[in-house]
Amino acid sequence: MENEERSSEYVLSNGDVYRGAFKGMIPHGKGKYTWLDGTIYEGDWEDGKMAGKGKIRWSSQAVYDGDFSGGYLHGFGTFIGSDGSMYRGSWKMNSQHGIGRKQYSNSDLYDGCWREGVREGSGRYAWSNDNIYIGNWKNGKMSGRGVMKWFNGDLFDGFWLNGLRDGSGCYRFSDGSYYFGTWSKGLKDGSGTFYPAGNKHLSKLDLERNKDKRNKLLSQLSSDHLDEPVLPSVKRSLSEKISYSFRRGSGGFSRKTTFLNDDLISTDSMKEMVPLDRSVSITSNGSQDGQTEYPDSKTVAYEREYMQGVLMKERIKNVSKLSHRSKQRLKFAKDVENKSCLNIFEGHRSYYLMLSLQLGIRYTVGKITPVPMREVRSSDFGEQARIRMYFPRKGSRLTPPHHSIDFYWKDYCPMVFRNLRELFKLNAADYMMSICGDDGLRELSSPGKSGSLFYLSHDDRFVIKTLKKSELKVLLKMLPRYYSHVQAHDNTLITKFFGGHRITLKHGKKVRFVVMGNMFCTELRIHRRYDLKGSVQGRFTNKDKIDETTTLKDLDLAYEFHMDRSLHEALFRQLSLDSAFLESQHIIDYSLLLGLHFRAPEHLRSLLEPPDSQPNAENTNNTDGVNSQGDILIPPRGLVLVTHEPGSVSIAPGPHIRGDTLKAYSIGDKEVDLLLPGTGRLRVQLGVNMPAQANHKILQADIDNAETELFEVYDVVLYLGIIDILQEYNMKKKIEHACKSLKFDPLAISVVEPKIYSKRFITFLEKIFPVQP
Repeated sequence: MENEERSSEYVLSNGDVYRGAFKGMIPHGKGKYTWLDGTIYEGDWEDGKMAGKGKIRWSSQAVYDGDFSGGYLHGFGTFIGSDGSMYRGSWKMNSQHGIGRKQYSNSDLYDGCWREGVREGSGRYAWSNDNIYIGNWKNGKMSGRGVMKWFNGDLFDGFWLNGLRDGSGCYRFSDGSYYFGTWSKGLKDGSGTFYPAGNKHLSKLDLERNKDKRNKLLSQLSSDHLDEPVLPSVKRSLSEKISYSFRRGSGGFSRKTTFLNDDLISTDSMKEMVPLDRSVSITSNGSQDGQTEYPDSKTVAYEREYMQGVLMKERIKNVSKLSHRSKQRLKFAKDVENKSCLNIFEGHRSYYLMLSLQLGIRYTVGKITPVPMREVRSSDFGEQARIRMYFPRKGSRLTPPHHSIDFYWKDYCPMVFRNLRELFKLNAADYMMSICGDDGLRELSSPGKSGSLFYLSHDDRFVIKTLKKSELKVLLKMLPRYYSHVQAHDNTLITKFFGGHRITLKHGKKVRFVVMGNMFCTELRIHRRYDLKGSVQGRFTNKDKIDETTTLKDLDLAYEFHMDRSLHEALFRQLSLDSAFLESQHIIDYSLLLGLHFRAPEHLRSLLEPPDSQPNAENTNNTDGVNSQGDILIPPRGLVLVTHEPGSVSIAPGPHIRGDTLKAYSIGDKEVDLLLPGTGRLRVQLGVNMPAQANHKILQADIDNAETELFEVYDVVLYLGIIDILQEYNMKKKIEHACKSLKFDPLAISVVEPKIYSKRFITFLEKIFPVQP
């Protein structure tokens, strides 16, 4: 009889009242609970907790009507806040989670995905003034691919990060003109092309004719950011987070109340961070800029180079015939069919490779991670140090079903690569999430002539490259010495390897992969990248094929880089150690991959940035700008070296970062951080965030006085590392190519070739990184 349900009213000692069904001494079934402050819940109960259908009204007049589970808002329900905002959709443990629609008190509307109370995934945000954003969201902010359309007809289609345009994109002005380029933290940053309205090539976009199709496609997207027009701020809504349970001992209910952290869009502050584009005179309605007549706008385009929003260079180009690069840019606005950043499509041969690779890595890492850590042994490098598994499409006792084709998996030296990942301070869970997460991989076009496939993890941290059989053999052969080298030298600039794998398809096709750190997964945008070998034969790039993603070569480099003395010494000390290691392994044809981030001159940046976006006053009184001898810092003004403060910079390891914080001579050989006005503070490490001055000599033909020698000087941040280290000198074709490029006699080849190559390599780098007097 004790377990039978009965209905009665019970007044608790704290003044709360429960009226309804009981099971024993606890609420169970239908019931109504009234708190002393006026909050009321009426609905289903199970074992003393709200569970099932119910409705709760708080004393603040906020109301929730929907599903409950275990005392939580959980399932599907409608919440109306005390400010009039309304959310209708899925809930999980008191948080908006899943698909839902929220109408804010100012009539703004968000319709899309939520995760733990914030917008995340695909969604559509419509402002009350008819501005609309459709695209991807993360942590409540526009991040990923998305389209923003303003009430005046302006439209941006591209990539976002933390609520700001960041990456490649296309801005269409209401008058029909276009700008195709790249952005960084909301500012134009890098090269781009502006097409005035009426340009005959813009008709190729055929956007208006496909407007209905485009809108349908856009409805499948979602993102989060704003642009030039001023958007209204969104008021924070009140929604309460609750948890109820019946406490047997006290004879009452406890109520925990907090507020959902609904991270809303603050458009006014974003407007301050994104200044008007004063370099483009044709703008949307309400613009402060005047109308400008462009010469012969039907065929003219403007190639521009920006640094942090500052227009540094512009070249008028007569576009009588579109180049391949321009055609690709003009096709960008049609690429909305891509529902996400995943650029690998079903039916494409690499799609199945990508799925198989993810399955294999997930299996291998999951199998090796539980094994206790230990020092590697010689047997860990041997022929038997392999993990093999068959992955049938239907699944097996050890493998899950999948959407790829049947394949065999082989993992090379799993214990060695597991220890390497530990040496590189890489967490196994983070590694799997980056490569095997739901967001997938992106396929890249090969930057070289190797014919390899390249994949990039969704967070840009890792590059996965297909290898030739000979390259894999070189990697496995040098792996014991490579392991010892990276263990002994934290600051090594040599490529970081995280795994070696092979996939064998059912018909016998074998594909080999290596996972590497992405050197250009950086906090700053890379404006120029160079592959430098120290040779001249064929080492240049066709200028018509150069864009912001092109990797340039030795003869394309027109700069000398001047660095702080201690930074220079540390760089060449490690370059010598690394080249000596490669020489000992008979490796040639390797390269220094160099990335440049240019900083806009401060006097120009101040013209474009609003006062509130100027850097904080911290460190402005620091005396680190001059050393004890009165020497000026290198670099001066735009980049400032300050004493390292671990709490002021990120010290989290990245796929290309492991070494110590570097010391700078200019501040008394102390560990340093790099202070970037208007951007932030970065930790300086070897090959990462290294400041320098780039000097470019102006050709005599460009100046009037032949006796005058003029230079352009830029503040730059350098990123560098040694790549392509899997070519042995005794490969005949590679020897002939190396000898030709270095102007050697092919008949003079001997065992000293690697030594000669490394010497030429270092000598070339000493020319572009001269020692400061």
